[in-house]
Amino acid sequence: MTTNIENFSGATGSPFEPEKLRKKMRFGEGAIEASLFVVGFLTIFITISIVIVLGDQAMLFFNDPEVGFREFFLTTQWQPAIGQFGIWALISATLTTSAIALLVAIPLGLSAAIYLSEYASTRARSILKPVLEILAGIPTVVYGYFALLFVTPILREIIGVDKLGVYNMLSAGIVMGIMILPLISSMSEDALSAVPNSLREAAYAMGATRFEASTQVIVPAALSGIGAAFIVGISRAVGETMIVAVASGATSRFSFNPLDAAETMTAHIARISGGDLSYNTIDYNSLFAIALMLFVVTLVLNLISQFIVSKFREQYE
Repeated sequence: MTTNIENFSGATGSPFEPEKLRKKMRFGEGAIEASLFVVGFLTIFITISIVIVLGDQAMLFFNDPEVGFREFFLTTQWQPAIGQFGIWALISATLTTSAIALLVAIPLGLSAAIYLSEYASTRARSILKPVLEILAGIPTVVYGYFALLFVTPILREIIGVDKLGVYNMLSAGIVMGIMILPLISSMSEDALSAVPNSLREAAYAMGATRFEASTQVIVPAALSGIGAAFIVGISRAVGETMIVAVASGATSRFSFNPLDAAETMTAHIARISGGDLSYNTIDYNSLFAIALMLFVVTLVLNLISQFIVSKFREQYE
């Protein structure tokens, strides 16, 4: 019997030869490694290319004799028609609407994620999660008109017609929060569901209630994934265009008052680029400067969010 096995395993052309198996495995692993390297390289290459293009075109704007770095970064009036290019008029509106959206989306999204992960039955989860994720499939222009024609009239009745105009940052921010809510809730729910059941069982064994186990054990353990959801939500809110373009107004104004009408960076780019702009004019080049600033603002917010998440994670590692 031993001789037959040895003869079979050593037969020429046998698929069970160890050397052929090792070569096949090495070839497959090498192909996978090469594919992953190419994908990673393309991601970095595309990002660097975007920064280079934005930076190159933005320098044409900053090199214009009518514009300077000091005026661009230290003034608060953006009116290209009369030569005023203060970017803070657009940044303030972007930060205000994004902050309102996060104040709406983060508590509601995290609460929905905790319910789906820790409280809902399997049947309820299978029904509620797809329904919640339907919100992510609605076009943003629909959200924009929903804010303008439905949310704004309600807010004007509550706050007062004389205090809240037809266009305002408050309704735009609230609807933006509704838009990114399924994104945050879905990613947070996945992070909570990935927490090992042993942590839940240990918490219950110590006498913790379901709420205490959820808020004091499960959420801290899943903080890395929840933080990633928040970071994605921030990026999505800062980069939103159609909701703010429709509901927030087209007035470039330096204001952090959510009741005011103001124009965000993305809305300004959409509005100006839709007109008749001549190539290499100051208005045309200003779009690239705004886009570069939008990229920088998003990057800074993401770095701050990652720093905060890492600091909280240190308490549980």
